[in-house]
Amino acid sequence: MMSISAKEEIFSRLHEALVDVTDENPEESPITWQYGQPSEIPGDIVDYFLQLVADYKAEVERVAVADLPATIVRHLRDIGAKSVILPAGLDSSWRAAIEAGDFDVRDDDNLTARELNEIDAVVTAAAVGVANTGTFAMDHRPDQGRRALTLVPDAHICVVRADQVVSNTPEAIARLQASIKDRQPITFVAGPSATSDIELSRVEGVHGPRILHVIVVDA
Repeated sequence: MMSISAKEEIFSRLHEALVDVTDENPEESPITWQYGQPSEIPGDIVDYFLQLVADYKAEVERVAVADLPATIVRHLRDIGAKSVILPAGLDSSWRAAIEAGDFDVRDDDNLTARELNEIDAVVTAAAVGVANTGTFAMDHRPDQGRRALTLVPDAHICVVRADQVVSNTPEAIARLQASIKDRQPITFVAGPSATSDIELSRVEGVHGPRILHVIVVDA
């Protein structure tokens, strides 16, 4: 019996697989999928989003809109924050609750990285949440502030509206088109900042907040 080489075996299998293809230039099959369309998510999309966010070791909670200001204050106290920086466009009811909570509230007046590093926490809104990756994106509009605000302080409390949660990344990018056209910076966040060395020793807070809390508010 004559043996065949691996190369000959591969070509033989390809020939067998293509035996029913008679046209040397077959037309491509039409693709009905369109970029930016929702994908199927098991169960409630917001609960699925929060489950995956929690997998990244972030603290998560889902609340009604009436309970949101008090919830933000509770989360700040839970992490032991004494000082908080707030973006200029943050919701006024959130700001009022934080200012009434005996925190040292700071506004961003082009603070330096050293000054931001001395502040315990930042509270922001978000632009979109992505359910099947457990991430959220900020386009750094006034309710989110410049990128440094969410990278330098040790803790970040981010509020995502339930109607901002989409199923997948292409759908999120479609939602962000206006900000992309406006040349806004886009930051995707997947859990608290963490890295590991060659021995897989986890180190947190190297290139972003060490603590991340994500609150989803239902309309």
